[in-house]
Amino acid sequence: MSTENEGTAAPTPPAAPSVPPAPASETQDAAPAPAVGEPVTQQLPPTPAPGTEPTQQIPPAQVPPAYGQAPAQAPPAYGQPPAPAAHGAEGWPPPPPTVPAYGAGGHGGGAWGAPLTTDGAPAPKPKGRGGLIAGVLVAALLAGGIGGGVGYWAAQRSNDGTGSTTISAANTPKDLKREAGSIAGLAAGALPSVVTIEASAGDGEGGTGTGFVYDQQGHILTNNHVVASAANGGKLFATFSDGKRYDAEVVGRAQGYDVAVLKLKSPPAGLKPLPLGDSDKVAVGDSTIAIGAPFGLSNTVTTGIVSAKNRPVASGDGTGSKNSYMSALQTDASINPGNSGGPLLDGRGAVIGINSAIQSAGNGGFGGGQAGSIGLGFAIPVNQAKNVAESLIKTGKPVYPVISVSVDLQAKSEGAKISEQGGAANELVDPNGPAGKAGLKPGDVITEFGGKPVDSGPTLISMIWTYKPGDTVKLTYLRGGKPTTVDITLGSRVGDK
Repeated sequence: MSTENEGTAAPTPPAAPSVPPAPASETQDAAPAPAVGEPVTQQLPPTPAPGTEPTQQIPPAQVPPAYGQAPAQAPPAYGQPPAPAAHGAEGWPPPPPTVPAYGAGGHGGGAWGAPLTTDGAPAPKPKGRGGLIAGVLVAALLAGGIGGGVGYWAAQRSNDGTGSTTISAANTPKDLKREAGSIAGLAAGALPSVVTIEASAGDGEGGTGTGFVYDQQGHILTNNHVVASAANGGKLFATFSDGKRYDAEVVGRAQGYDVAVLKLKSPPAGLKPLPLGDSDKVAVGDSTIAIGAPFGLSNTVTTGIVSAKNRPVASGDGTGSKNSYMSALQTDASINPGNSGGPLLDGRGAVIGINSAIQSAGNGGFGGGQAGSIGLGFAIPVNQAKNVAESLIKTGKPVYPVISVSVDLQAKSEGAKISEQGGAANELVDPNGPAGKAGLKPGDVITEFGGKPVDSGPTLISMIWTYKPGDTVKLTYLRGGKPTTVDITLGSRVGDK
């Protein structure tokens, strides 16, 4: 309350306010005191303009009247000590000493804590230690007032919902949306067209691989080694990412290419084939996405880049059958057993290869002794796989381009050496075949094919199989250390030997 308030003293002394009251200006009327029992709302004092700050005031201590006696009178004027009350005459305890003024006052009205005389003027400042004591008291009250004001402000901030202790990102979107061209977006678009293939032979043996929808008729493209065990009397099942499972059958297989085509026996409506890219236009460093079922974990997505192109790879399925040869795309996207036959996508979501083989550091890896990925995976270029698939769908048999020579796969030479042993000369080089007509003989070493260097027999085979029968290609060979370049027109061979 303000020291300017007047009225009958309350039966009990009022509690001191926790925050010093705002001073009244010299020209402002005194505010009435609140009624007894009415709660007083605390408010922060307004901030005055610089240089006009009034001195804050605290109310004078009021002396409670003795039981049955009239209220105590105002303190005497300066220089006249109060008359001592006899014990029990004016009540007990005696009135507390008057709180002296803080500082010199003079900033409008009386100094903070200075009691008023009967005519309303502030009492003269007493001398002695009282000023120092008052200064300490006022400083404490000021600190308490400031602290109370800060607490009040903080409480108001908390009450209006902005003081929560929960921290959240201010710009978090309500709905998390992924761009169609992001990895998540591409994977979401491709997964419904990828299947997990279960193949089992008549004796119960089999395995798990991957395939993808090739057309709306229900053809599935995959690796030959994925379905080889079920090709003769076994069972095949294709399970989509939504968990729906369908019976399937083999349409055709190409062992040399390691490509096979299946067909769903009762294909569902609305099949969505994966778009095919152009593997000839792939560049080293392009992004890749591999989808498959590594170690049976269906619908697994991994990412990487094209780490090399035209990598000659000769791989087998572990059954003792002949190797397959590919001029592969190399990727560091994680590929493991079970990924075989799955799509390798580019950064647009188009198929650029069929995941087929991995280079392993050795046996003893995860999954019953099977080795896992070390970042060297190989995929059949989709341009080659597409040509093979079209042939298998039309005729059920693969067609291979050939030059009609027997290549020594074990020779240690700087190129692909035509075999000199293992058969008659006309069997090692067919005189009516493309190479024989171009003048090649047993013992010649082929060093270039189609303008690209050849370093071994498997490399030559994998390069030949990237072309079609009837294509004309330049070939360079060495005989007696002398190079010769000729044009040859590729022949064909139907089926696997």
